[in-house]
Amino acid sequence: MGYFAHETAVVDEGCNIGEGTKIWHFSHIMPNCTIGERCNIGQNVVVSPEVILGNNVKIQNNVSIYTGVICEDDVFLGPSMVFTNVMNPRSAVNRRDQYSKTIVRKGASIGANATIVCGNDIGEYAFIGAGSVVTKEVPAFALVVGNPARQIGWMSEYGHRLTFDSDGKAVCPESHQTYLLSEGKVSKMV
Repeated sequence: MGYFAHETAVVDEGCNIGEGTKIWHFSHIMPNCTIGERCNIGQNVVVSPEVILGNNVKIQNNVSIYTGVICEDDVFLGPSMVFTNVMNPRSAVNRRDQYSKTIVRKGASIGANATIVCGNDIGEYAFIGAGSVVTKEVPAFALVVGNPARQIGWMSEYGHRLTFDSDGKAVCPESHQTYLLSEGKVSKMV
């Protein structure tokens, strides 16, 4: 076993957990999950059956990740954020065969208490503000806030807000990487 699980954590059978991953107090990893290397799963986290987490995923306390969710490498999930997996839940109606898929792309960050309504993918390095309710797809590098979430800008890979010049170029103040805004999409220049 190349990962750490606190004695109060429950890891069900059939999980594949990568080396260097840490699972903290009172968390429950349900059957058939795939969790990458060097992940950090905070206190009181529920990872439902068949969820897939990439490498270096950071999950803060009190997060629920439901069946149908895939998080790629380097994703950050803030405290008490939640995913849904059924569009029209009813207690008396079993919809386990209707779970919607949601993909959180590489490097995206989702703030504290945000809700991601199922079926709405989050683009690479997107930044979801605390308390936001995401009801539609979020483009790569987008900064979205509010309920419902709306885009108010763009973010760099290092998590800095980008300001574009008249040529559609912006430079991250920390990494000094240059980004290009063209036809409503942002890409990193190489």
